[in-house]
Amino acid sequence: MAFFLRRPFAVSSALRQAPKLSNTARFIHNSPLKPTQATKPQPGASSVFNKSRQTFQNAFRRTYMQQTFNTQSGSMGQKLMYGAAIVGGTVVATNFIFNRETREDGGMPDYERSFLNETFMHTGLGLGIIAIAARALHTTGWSYRLMAMNPWAVLGVGLVGSIGSMYGTFYTSPDNYVMKYGCWTLFNLTQAALLSPLMFYNPALLARAGIYTVGLMGSIAFVGATAKQEKYLYLGGPLLAGVVLVAISGLAPMVLPATAARSLMWSERIWLYGGLAVFGGFTLYDVQKVLHHARLAQRGLIKRDVVNESVSLELDFINIFVRMVQILGMRNNNRK
Repeated sequence: MAFFLRRPFAVSSALRQAPKLSNTARFIHNSPLKPTQATKPQPGASSVFNKSRQTFQNAFRRTYMQQTFNTQSGSMGQKLMYGAAIVGGTVVATNFIFNRETREDGGMPDYERSFLNETFMHTGLGLGIIAIAARALHTTGWSYRLMAMNPWAVLGVGLVGSIGSMYGTFYTSPDNYVMKYGCWTLFNLTQAALLSPLMFYNPALLARAGIYTVGLMGSIAFVGATAKQEKYLYLGGPLLAGVVLVAISGLAPMVLPATAARSLMWSERIWLYGGLAVFGGFTLYDVQKVLHHARLAQRGLIKRDVVNESVSLELDFINIFVRMVQILGMRNNNRK
């Protein structure tokens, strides 16, 4: 049930960002447009139609992001040092606050370490498939077609595709490798199709959001892996209630009128910052759940299935990454 409630977030977030895309990307064509062609209105065509047609044409052209050079921004080495200091400080702070009671069994056994490493490997592989497929779909114009569709239709089809492929992965035995990895690949491709509109953003912004997400999830995963056994498994119930609240706030712009500015503002804050807290907690919970399943598999109570465990961490990463992109995009817009 928790996975069913987590899925709609990336869909609505990508669709809600459609009006802001023009602020973050520049389109440069092979031959510049003449001033008379750019300003001359076409007879018999409305401004809405012209705007839609231009957006559609730009979606099929190659995009180049032009980054201005700031002489006062410092060298690349300084930026890397600052980023490393932030990530390292986050790891130390989270470990000090949340991990005062460490494991009492002498450290992580080899079978738990192996299970966790294979889970992280499949998580990284799945996220790589999503990134490559999303980029490929974006270059073919799928992003524009997705945003031009009815949001409710996209939400319904996205839920069916995502949940169907996800539960197909869950309920396929790990002994059936072909069917198992086929459903898992289909799940990743479904996520790529829904996340492809994010490719309209500046690649530098997406890279920063990815680095921040890796740092956040890495620090939380470190805490979960070194904490006392089953210390954070009780978070499942409270996190489920939190994800329901975040889901409702994410769907609020589709229901509330545009005049309810204050309600929309608070729903957006709950969606962004409440979602970061909830899915950060889910990362902590899922890492401890992976170790718990490793112990059960060692005793022969369940089958060893790292693919199922990786799906949970992929969903955590996607939901945190989408919110990081949204926060950084809003920050860049406020600077202009």
